[in-house]
Amino acid sequence: MKIQERTGAGNHRSAAPAQPAMGERLPAPPRERKPALAALAVLLILVGALGATMLVLRAGDRVEVVKVTKDIQAGESVTDSNVTSVMVSADSGVDYVEWSKLGSLKKLKAKSTIFAGSVAVGQMFGAKSTLPAGKAVVGLSLKEGQYPVGIKAGDVVAAYAVGDSAATPSDDATGSGDTSTDSGSDTPIVTDARVTSVPDAGGDATISSTNKQITVTVDEGDAAALTRAAAANQVSLVKVPGN
Repeated sequence: MKIQERTGAGNHRSAAPAQPAMGERLPAPPRERKPALAALAVLLILVGALGATMLVLRAGDRVEVVKVTKDIQAGESVTDSNVTSVMVSADSGVDYVEWSKLGSLKKLKAKSTIFAGSVAVGQMFGAKSTLPAGKAVVGLSLKEGQYPVGIKAGDVVAAYAVGDSAATPSDDATGSGDTSTDSGSDTPIVTDARVTSVPDAGGDATISSTNKQITVTVDEGDAAALTRAAAANQVSLVKVPGN
């Protein structure tokens, strides 16, 4: 009888639900999968990689263009001494002058002053020179001593009347002096002419018996007096502030 009671008691205890041991976790419910979010994450990764690739490819798309190294005045042309080549990023919105077209560019004239350091674009040049309103271009044929050493395009100069036939106070008093070019006066014919062209041949340090042909741009009202003085070979140029 005692054996049966104990066995029955054991059977009664095994029927009770087993409790989880200390430290054991309850099984977690299955997580809900969201395929839409996963697809969006993959799409964002792909877009980012594509954007980075496009930036790298665009940075590597470069062209060789013309860069101005010396000021080019209005009416002047490009030469081998005032330009160089540089690499820039290609841009369809900018009309760069490619280095391969330098030969054709030399045949054109600058529409206005192009300063050193500028990258040349097509709109800067034209088939013929265009002067600003109220300006005129005068050519001078000057001997050594009638122009400053080292004169170059872009310099600002004053033009004075000089020569053996310069008027003197006594000539003025008798009325026999020729003052058509204001010779002998301390007042310049032109106070701020801009040198637009100086020949490279010969150089400033070379003594030559021939005259140097220098072109200047002046106010239209000063052109006649300067031309008369130049025709009489009675012009001397002096550098003035503004250079």
